[in-house]
Amino acid sequence: MPIEELTIHLEHKPLPAVAAAYLEEANRRIDNLFESGRNRRMPRFIPSDAVAIYNALDYITRQDMPLGRIYCEWGSGYGIGTCFAALLGYDAYGIEIEEELVSSSEKLAGEFGIDIRIINTDYMPEGFECGNGSGGAELVTPEQQAFGLSSFDEVPRYEGMEHGLDEVDLFFIYPWPGEQEFVQEFFHAVAADGAILLAYYGDNDLCAYRKTAANFD
Repeated sequence: MPIEELTIHLEHKPLPAVAAAYLEEANRRIDNLFESGRNRRMPRFIPSDAVAIYNALDYITRQDMPLGRIYCEWGSGYGIGTCFAALLGYDAYGIEIEEELVSSSEKLAGEFGIDIRIINTDYMPEGFECGNGSGGAELVTPEQQAFGLSSFDEVPRYEGMEHGLDEVDLFFIYPWPGEQEFVQEFFHAVAADGAILLAYYGDNDLCAYRKTAANFD
């Protein structure tokens, strides 16, 4: 699979004032969500280390690694990574299946004047599925199940998102345990050559990958 791992350096420094104020309020509301027990309705929502994610996004951006400034977060949760990307100058989209998280993240972003778009859908576009293989999660592509589909768009996209996934320069995901290889395979299947995937694996373990091709320098 033509994906290369990139070197990223996390600088442990204070967040800019706007990002810090936004994160403080986001953390307060997330704490309320857990204290109320409403999080039990969305068991796959597990917050990541937001400061580490900001530092990784900031480093990737300052190093000018992405080819452009379109960002997409798979499983955006409360929208923190998506808002950080917007503050760093990206046209930022989040993909989130839980309706309550979509409305909450958009409301908070609006209160801070952060321009993002959260789309309420599964991050697997039409025609893609997560199957069960002998080694764990297995990607099923439109080509593999073409006879079972009435039609599918050759460019994977989400309804309500202005860009196809082949236009996204930087993806971010906090994958479920055991889905790391699946996520990389999915990234390879939908992203354009040169796109970057930032993945958070927990405990400040962040890895970045670029989709490569033989003719890509």
